[in-house]
Amino acid sequence: MYAVWYERLGPADQVLHFGEMEVPSLGPDEVRVRVHTSGVNPSDVKRRSGTSNLPLPFPRIIPQSDGAGVIEAVGTNVSPSRIGERVWLWNAQFGRPLGTAAEYVVLPGAQTVHLPDTVDFETGACLGIPALTAHRCLFADGPVRGQTILITGGAGAVGYAAIQLAKWGGATVITTVSSPEKAAVAQAAGADYVLDYRREDVATRIGEITSGNGVDRIVDVAFGQNVTLDVSVIKANGVIATYGSDADAYPPLPFYELLRKDITVRFILVYLLPDGARQQGIDDVNAALEAGALRPIIATRFPLRETVQAHQAVESGKLIGNAIIDIAEGAKS
Repeated sequence: MYAVWYERLGPADQVLHFGEMEVPSLGPDEVRVRVHTSGVNPSDVKRRSGTSNLPLPFPRIIPQSDGAGVIEAVGTNVSPSRIGERVWLWNAQFGRPLGTAAEYVVLPGAQTVHLPDTVDFETGACLGIPALTAHRCLFADGPVRGQTILITGGAGAVGYAAIQLAKWGGATVITTVSSPEKAAVAQAAGADYVLDYRREDVATRIGEITSGNGVDRIVDVAFGQNVTLDVSVIKANGVIATYGSDADAYPPLPFYELLRKDITVRFILVYLLPDGARQQGIDDVNAALEAGALRPIIATRFPLRETVQAHQAVESGKLIGNAIIDIAEGAKS
């Protein structure tokens, strides 16, 4: 099969290799998926570059955990009825050496989820990390119907999915962005209020929108930068769910401000979701897909041979939406 791999950490153009390798062997509880589309996430490029401060866990790694394709073979403990099933994938490269930047991936059958017939493979490749992260941030503390949710970074892959899932769940959504272009994207996702934090006083505007009551929950992409804002606009007994703090890895915590409002701060790492939470996320994501309420935005796409450029595009921080790699057609080109 054709694949992309790395054997040391570093810049994409120095460590990623494209070529042929053996199709992975199939274990009794595993399935072999013919990958049609692979999704590239920030965590994939951080792991490859070494900026995640983790050592190389395997001698050779095929990157990327998200993808979608068709099951072509199954192990002895998996029902043969799954052969031919269209699926989307999660955690393909978490704790495992072989991810989705290849024509085939072998992984436990439980990590392959039925992809509704009305949903294309491109969409399926954008679910495992962004959509499940958004879902856990929103619903870890129960339904959101009737609540007001603040989603920071509404034009990002997770933020965009969070807006759509929150609206699907019956919430009022306030989101923040950094430019008019991103504001248009967040509005297209369905946000009720879009605030440009570079041009507006976000805390004041939220006070006006909520008549001084504040928001019930917050989904935060940049906890260190936003914690002061978060504390100022959240209601008592509210929840701040955060999945990132790239600009400030060790933010000071306003303990007494959080304490006086009895705030829950929830840290979300999608790779380690409890089984029940992950299954709820899978069920809800598929339900939202089938209802037409969840549709990721594709920012850019590359053939497998140009995985280096795909990683560089994600690292640039300039994308609005998801980066995907088309594999099923033209893997050699």
